[in-house]
Amino acid sequence: MAQAVGQAWLILKLTGSGLDLGLLSAATFGPVLLASAWAGALLDHLDVRKTLIATQVLAGSLALILAVLVMTDSVQVWMVFVLAVANGFVFAIDQPARQLYVVNLVGRDRVASAVGLYEVIINASRVIGPAVGGVMIATAGVAACFLVNAASFVPPLLVLLWYRERGLRAERSPRPRTLSALREGLHYVRHSPAIAACLAMAAASGMIFNLGTALPVLATRTFGLGGMGYGALTACFGIGAIPGGFAAAYSKGQSLGRKVRLLCLITGVAVLATACAPVVAAAFPLLMLEGFVSIWMIALANTLVQLRPHPSLRGRVMGLWTMALPGLTPITGVLVGATTQFLGPREGFGVGGVALVAASIVGWRALAD
Repeated sequence: MAQAVGQAWLILKLTGSGLDLGLLSAATFGPVLLASAWAGALLDHLDVRKTLIATQVLAGSLALILAVLVMTDSVQVWMVFVLAVANGFVFAIDQPARQLYVVNLVGRDRVASAVGLYEVIINASRVIGPAVGGVMIATAGVAACFLVNAASFVPPLLVLLWYRERGLRAERSPRPRTLSALREGLHYVRHSPAIAACLAMAAASGMIFNLGTALPVLATRTFGLGGMGYGALTACFGIGAIPGGFAAAYSKGQSLGRKVRLLCLITGVAVLATACAPVVAAAFPLLMLEGFVSIWMIALANTLVQLRPHPSLRGRVMGLWTMALPGLTPITGVLVGATTQFLGPREGFGVGGVALVAASIVGWRALAD
């Protein structure tokens, strides 16, 4: 999260272009959209722990390269974009591998708790990480964001090298052909309505988790806030999201589908209520509610998607999950941005709520058990 702030600052320093910031986001998440489904199919034939070791080494090395380029005043815009694309491809493999490793470590009975706690960490980092990145840019320079990020990969790498899970291991398919395995995964999802519904909800959720698209315009043009006010709105979402992750961690595995569809509907309504908030005082608690129910919902949907498939298909399904969230961010971000630009800030923010309500209604019957 700190590196993301540093990259955005670096691009602004080099070009001063808002368009380039959008292109940076596309360069980062485009590979996730293109490669994560293929990566998930590949993971069904690989050792997940060894894959994670490789992705930690690669991600840390890319961060270190960017830091060195900045410190030596050699960095150019094209280099930042090339490294962002490379990071995107590493992330496309790393993200589904992490999801699979959760099941390998804790077993099926504790997946909901593990995923919930994982969401707590992710959302805490969404609040803390940008703040830390901003402090580092102000005190030590932008290169510090990349150096700290590179160093942060060392502890988990050491743990992965030292620890071999003794619990449940994913069953890997003996088939070596990734393309045919990917087709099998797509066929399975098409004929698994509950999983397909969760993937649709994940794709819709990308519109609200990408707070940097519609929320700044809503904060400034509709509510008349400055940068501090926008930061406070963003923080409210993160503050609500942390207990949402704990709620998911303590949720029992029964009736996951019913919980997911109801939480998705409530999330959509909360987003629409925020978009229609008459005054900014109403937007702050609504964003906290939105953060709470959305993270609870997405963590339970993630759990359901991990538990339903046969272990030999889990990698392919989690690859498709990563393709939906965050892989579709470049597409959903453009949709939200265009709606904001041509219809208005409230409409742009509310389009995510419409998508979530629609996803919950369409998947209501599929998630009946």
